[in-house]
Amino acid sequence: MTKRISLTQYLVEQQREHGHIPGQLRLLIEVVARACKRIAIAVNKGALGEVLGTAGSENVQGEVQKKLDIISNEVLIEANEWGGHLAAMASEEMDDIHVVPNRYPQGEYMLLFDPLDGSSNIDVNVSIGTIFSVLRKVGHNRGVSEEDFLQPGKFQAAAGYCVYGPQTTLVLTVGDGVAMFTLDRETGSWVLTSENVQIPADTKEFAINMSNMRHWDTPVKRYIDEVLEGKDGPRGKDFNMRWIASMVADVHRILTRGGVFLYPWDKREPAKPGKLRLMYEANPMAFLVEQAGGLATNGHQRIMDLAPTKLHERVSVILGSKNEVQRVTEYHLEPTKPPSKE
Repeated sequence: MTKRISLTQYLVEQQREHGHIPGQLRLLIEVVARACKRIAIAVNKGALGEVLGTAGSENVQGEVQKKLDIISNEVLIEANEWGGHLAAMASEEMDDIHVVPNRYPQGEYMLLFDPLDGSSNIDVNVSIGTIFSVLRKVGHNRGVSEEDFLQPGKFQAAAGYCVYGPQTTLVLTVGDGVAMFTLDRETGSWVLTSENVQIPADTKEFAINMSNMRHWDTPVKRYIDEVLEGKDGPRGKDFNMRWIASMVADVHRILTRGGVFLYPWDKREPAKPGKLRLMYEANPMAFLVEQAGGLATNGHQRIMDLAPTKLHERVSVILGSKNEVQRVTEYHLEPTKPPSKE
């Protein structure tokens, strides 16, 4: 019988053998994983737990909040604020940062999370998930402010997500590859089921919301037109389209078997650089994808090099199989031809 390695054992061995995970960070990851188990239970109950439907409120982005959005946010805050490993937290569902109360010891890390990604899928029983990112607090003074969070993604200490689907899966990186853990519902433990995950450099799958085609910029239209032409076009092969409308589920598919995910800038809100949140969604997913051998850009530069200017900043996202992301990015970087004078 194959030996089952738990999340705790994996983290301890990483800490002991490679020195990648300081004690506080290991505790933080374990607490986030326990919180995700609680969220998974609430998700699994569905209508029986009276957690479906809207909460009658909006988040800072003006989006209608689901009951499970608020429940998941509260679970993550309550689980993490007292352990002594965090200085503060930030969430897609909160206007401002949540500083660890003075009655608890303050740690050296900061946690950012999208408590329940894919809210539109909650009530229709399609995969949703929790995304998280961990940063180190710069400086050693006790005070912490929003500015402490505004670090490029390349400074993340850890990142991951939990996808609540047919299986509940935790995907994690601490900067030394990507590991996947499956929740054993009978024992309540996370079991290592995949290690050193690698995304194939080439793919025949793409994920994009085709209903927005008329709003896309020229480089994105060019790329999608090419893949839709299939064998008869310049790519010389047929592509399949997948779109779940839960970023966590779309990225999980890419980590599992390859693909490219696009959520580009479009002309409906030209002043906004994109739709997805840089700090809660793009950075942690970019960290995971790069650690698995893929790429993640905003069409012009590496996502994890972007210097955020505000907590709820948005960004265009292109990530996944290396060769496809490079191709789309090159289309964005090609100089625009001047209009003809004829």
